[in-house]
Amino acid sequence: MDDLGPVAWPPAPIKTERLVLREPEARDRASFVELYASSDVHAYLGGPRPRDELDREMPEVPGRGPGSFVVDLDGAMIGQVLLRRAAEHLCSAAVGKVDLGYLFLPRAWGFGYAAGACAAALDWLEDVLPGEPVVLATQTANVRSMRLAAKLGFTEVERFRAWDADQWLGLRAPGKGSD
Repeated sequence: MDDLGPVAWPPAPIKTERLVLREPEARDRASFVELYASSDVHAYLGGPRPRDELDREMPEVPGRGPGSFVVDLDGAMIGQVLLRRAAEHLCSAAVGKVDLGYLFLPRAWGFGYAAGACAAALDWLEDVLPGEPVVLATQTANVRSMRLAAKLGFTEVERFRAWDADQWLGLRAPGKGSD
């Protein structure tokens, strides 16, 4: 994935009613390790990485870079939202478009945080890159992710098979806005 192009980074923190989307900081490192080592989080993403490997290899400030937002609830990281341009993709319909990705710690599931954070990130993107189409790929078996995609206004473009699983690619048309 490539960066977003002519976007000033990092932006000022994005505040919603409950969350703050901000640039990663050193204090988030333990939460990043927990996020990437979680078998629940990575059930549909090829499996978790070993915690000891993450502890050794993860930089002091993980996840830093254009399009990478930490999702902060009451001063603590609960997830990450990523907006990256898909320079390469298994689906040609996604190439060159901004790809939305997200990971949330299991303790943050079921409260609407992912929907709120992703909607805020998409609204930010619409402000800085008006008219930019966005894609989202997920396993069809990931029912929560499929529901979130629909809630955010993504519609199916194509289904494909990758990593021994059925995948879904959705597109959010420019100017769609969040519900």
